[in-house]
Amino acid sequence: MTHTRRRSPRSRVLAPSAALCLLAVAGCSGGDQPSVAVPTPSSEAAGYCEELHKELPETVDDLERSDPSPDSDLTAGWGDGAIVLRCGVPRPARMDDSQAKGVDADGVNWLLEQPDDAGPRFTTTYRKAYVEVTLGTEYAHDITPLSAFAVPVSRTVPESL
Repeated sequence: MTHTRRRSPRSRVLAPSAALCLLAVAGCSGGDQPSVAVPTPSSEAAGYCEELHKELPETVDDLERSDPSPDSDLTAGWGDGAIVLRCGVPRPARMDDSQAKGVDADGVNWLLEQPDDAGPRFTTTYRKAYVEVTLGTEYAHDITPLSAFAVPVSRTVPESL
């Protein structure tokens, strides 16, 4: 389909739809990597994160590594944004909630947060640096990808208890 018509000023009212399209395009395989906010951890946590970055797998759940922009040892990605890891994130406030849900994936404990408009987000618990893994909506009921991070996290980010 070719676009030969000029857009009218009324099309600006559809800005939320344009944002949704942008999110959809970010999930498709293309040359541009999704942009991810880089955490600003303490120097101690950053040291753990740098070691973790060296240990991360090249594939997760059959998805190839495709790190987000900007390039950082504190972030990594697979499948053009289907799986995104950020290391050195702040402690989630939800960890104070006694009703919060958690999961264990091969010996690493994770806090589960399920935003309304996105896939699940997991953050390690009882570690000297918080590691966050965000999964696409296709993983709404699947924690399988977390297994790929268990050994690297266990090796590089010490327990805090």
